[in-house]
Amino acid sequence: MRNAATIRTTCPRDCYDACGIVVKTSTDGTINVVGDPEHDVSRGALCGKCSIGYNGVWRDSNVRLTRPLKRTGAKGAGSFAPVSWEQALGDIADRLNAIRKRDGAAAILQTHYTGTCSLIAGTFPLRFFNRIGATEVDPDTVCNKAGHVALQLMYGESTRGFDPRTIDGSNCVMIWGANPSVSAPHVHQYWLGESRAPKIVADPIRHETAAAADIHLQLYPGTDGALAFAMLHVIAAAGLIDRTFLGAHAQGWDEIECQLPACTPAWGEAITGVSAQLIERAALLYATGPSLLWMGQGFQRQTLGGNAMRAVGLLPAATGNIGKYGAGFLYLNGWDTRGIDADYLTAAHLKPASARSISHMDLAHRLESPETKAILTWNNNIAVSSPEQQRLRRALEREDLLQVTLDLFQTDTANYADYVLPAASFLEFDDVVMSYFNASISAQVKAVPAIGEALPNQEIFRRLAAAMGLTDPELFETDAEMIATLLDQAKPGLIFDTLARAGTIPYPAEPVVQFERHDYRTPSGRITLSGSAFVDAGLPRAPFASAEARPANGELRLLSPASKWLMNSSFGNDPKVLKQLGEDAAFVHPDEAQARGIAEGARVRVGNSTGAITVRLSVSADVPRGVLLTYKSRWAANGVGSNVNALNPGRKADLAESCAVHSINVSVAPA
Repeated sequence: MRNAATIRTTCPRDCYDACGIVVKTSTDGTINVVGDPEHDVSRGALCGKCSIGYNGVWRDSNVRLTRPLKRTGAKGAGSFAPVSWEQALGDIADRLNAIRKRDGAAAILQTHYTGTCSLIAGTFPLRFFNRIGATEVDPDTVCNKAGHVALQLMYGESTRGFDPRTIDGSNCVMIWGANPSVSAPHVHQYWLGESRAPKIVADPIRHETAAAADIHLQLYPGTDGALAFAMLHVIAAAGLIDRTFLGAHAQGWDEIECQLPACTPAWGEAITGVSAQLIERAALLYATGPSLLWMGQGFQRQTLGGNAMRAVGLLPAATGNIGKYGAGFLYLNGWDTRGIDADYLTAAHLKPASARSISHMDLAHRLESPETKAILTWNNNIAVSSPEQQRLRRALEREDLLQVTLDLFQTDTANYADYVLPAASFLEFDDVVMSYFNASISAQVKAVPAIGEALPNQEIFRRLAAAMGLTDPELFETDAEMIATLLDQAKPGLIFDTLARAGTIPYPAEPVVQFERHDYRTPSGRITLSGSAFVDAGLPRAPFASAEARPANGELRLLSPASKWLMNSSFGNDPKVLKQLGEDAAFVHPDEAQARGIAEGARVRVGNSTGAITVRLSVSADVPRGVLLTYKSRWAANGVGSNVNALNPGRKADLAESCAVHSINVSVAPA
């Protein structure tokens, strides 16, 4: 009989919340993972998917990968046999070294994203890939790259957002293109729910956060630029443009202002579908301020996503809602806001000048090319989450392509691998977590032993580096050494034991005003609203009132956000989560169903020139006319076959080769 134990740790999922967790191990060995009641965010409860998953498949040795596996059958068939770590890494090392010598390191692709967001497990493998000069599939191009680059051009950076603690000084909170009720359920419940500031939500879908808002601007997808310009028209007409602020801290406003007279609220209503009255109310409420603007990642996933982000990004500068308490904007709060040196984490100095990256939009094409000899996937599930799904899966069937996959589970992607390497879960090793919303530093504390022979990402790549004969010390720095360095960068004198006892500490200790010193890291030192830098990036000099053409010939605009029961594709193999998800469904406005003579619950074919899926139709007034909503990231292994990415042609946005997944049109017909 063992002693009962309680360990405090932190959830590192790709979520704004970064919840505190308590892992309770009873005397009979039963493990229970719950929300930390003393944590400011979780307050004793986890979201539904994490509560199920961490007490389900995350600890199930019958589901988890426990030993390295070598493929024994056709690619995609899921036929494998266990092998030793020594055998697996030895063969992988020999084959990678041969490719480097014969074809060059550019022939090796590596793809990753946010399977875990802890600092070491999420970045250490990049040291290995930087050292060998592999081609990176740029992770942000499948998600939020256009928004990052647009804000970097305007404000000099994209990862220094408002401090959420300053909401007590706000008279308005506007959320544009984000759904906290799904992507940040604790933020939705507490941070938003407990604030008395009026809320504005701009989103095509009437989700829980939008329904709870004081004003919901339910715009048609792809009209964000037009809505922003209509709001700027109202603000200018009311004399609320902060010309003193613009004169002191910005440049290029004249190229925007000349466009505003034509962008009346009535024009905005005709373009966006939002009533002129609501446009006026929202614009005046936001401009009066102090106001916070949360810019989500959803609305920049469109053909004109870079312009849309620029247009919405005008609002804080035009109204002077920057540099004062209770004001500012947020896209993400990066580790740099807590003193972390990203180049140290990734050993960027090891990367040769010849190394290149590609967009996720080009991944299927690159996998088809005989010039690509190997792909290593870690922290993501490309057979589920990447564009051109059928084309990509066919390319993964190449017998001459070496594929190595690291994961906790036998995912759809792992089924195509030559070797599958078992990764440890966050419950099984120490690390550091920094929320990309709250100003905090958290300890990820090892709470349970690893299952079987599973190893953390970083240890797998240490061992692979050794097997390849690499000797650079950066490739072998231990977790303890890295944790000590990271905490010293963030808060000199902070040690892991101290942080582990606290679980999470606010850092900086006191609320920070975004751009309080107006230290904009642009070439001019000022906010850049228009100019040649945008032309160099492939955009017009000035942002404009963009509105994408609406679908024709009876087609609908496809929106494919995350489900509340999945985190990208994580949790997609837990039976209890699958029960919550139910049958894959598509949601349309009642008028769209009636026009097509399709009843609630009918099986329908949703398709375009790229592919097709069959789902159950559900009718909902929460979806605007002209739109079809279905959720992403279902696994083929669970009987789905193809998910919504079968419809994704991989077209690029106007900036940074980022995705335009919310600019896809589809037809709907009875199956």
